[in-house]
Amino acid sequence: MSEDAVERAGPEVVMKASDITLAVSTSIIWGLAFIAMRFGLDSFSPAQLTVLRFVIAALPALFYSRPQIAWHLLMATGLTLFTGQFLLIFFAMHMGMPPGLASVTQQTQAFFTIALAAAFLRDIPTRRQIVSMVTALAGLALIGASIGGDVSTSALIVAIAAALSWAIGNVLVKRIGPVPMLPLMAWLSLVPPIPAMFISALLPGPSLFEALRGASLLSLAAVLYLGLIATMLAYASWGRLLSRYPAASVAPFSLLAPCAGIFASVLIFGERFEPLRAAGILLILVGLAIVVLPERWISRRRFTLDRHRTAR
Repeated sequence: MSEDAVERAGPEVVMKASDITLAVSTSIIWGLAFIAMRFGLDSFSPAQLTVLRFVIAALPALFYSRPQIAWHLLMATGLTLFTGQFLLIFFAMHMGMPPGLASVTQQTQAFFTIALAAAFLRDIPTRRQIVSMVTALAGLALIGASIGGDVSTSALIVAIAAALSWAIGNVLVKRIGPVPMLPLMAWLSLVPPIPAMFISALLPGPSLFEALRGASLLSLAAVLYLGLIATMLAYASWGRLLSRYPAASVAPFSLLAPCAGIFASVLIFGERFEPLRAAGILLILVGLAIVVLPERWISRRRFTLDRHRTAR
């Protein structure tokens, strides 16, 4: 790419320092949510944790009217974006999926979203997106080859199913169109508690009220973190950023979420990654970087690198 072409591309959108701080904080909040999930599952079943998380997250619905979207679309989005995603990832972690690895597997939703948007919204993926998906799939294959011991194949399958549910929800949100983010998230949060309560009643173990009475303070704090901070605050903050800046400027910060999840899990739980699994995680993160980093950012740095090589 020539220097003139770079200049014609125009300047990058510059985010305010306060909004950069907000984007970094939000991504770290989501990464640390996987640690909170692990602590929450010490006292609650996956279904019970889902109920508690979204009862708390739905509280703003008492103060906001329902967004102007059809009921069937609201229900379908709530069942996929929240119910399916979190029920499944909670079950995967209950089955032994470590928090760090769980935080990485969930980022595969970006690639599922691209594929589903192409299939149902005729949003044809670019060459760069295809390269990113192939890279991530190679990473998943390496992780699959490392399965055994601490992680079962079934736990990995359930975790990937959670990412797929998230991706379906993303496509449905795209169908909804522009609406206020906090009211939408609050009303979507009304959906998960009902099916989660039904599933909880079918499974053996103490009732939700018995679990609440016997829960540790750490598990209760984890529930509050997941409902108030990781759902209400984080989703509202991310929506605010997306309303103020292009998605290409905001999306790269999502790379910090799995990095924060991995670092925190290693630090708190001593999670370790054998070489094959570590290589798989790295490939997924590279694939994610390819798809979320703005094309202009990549083009400018490619030009800078080429010019440096020419000067040498």
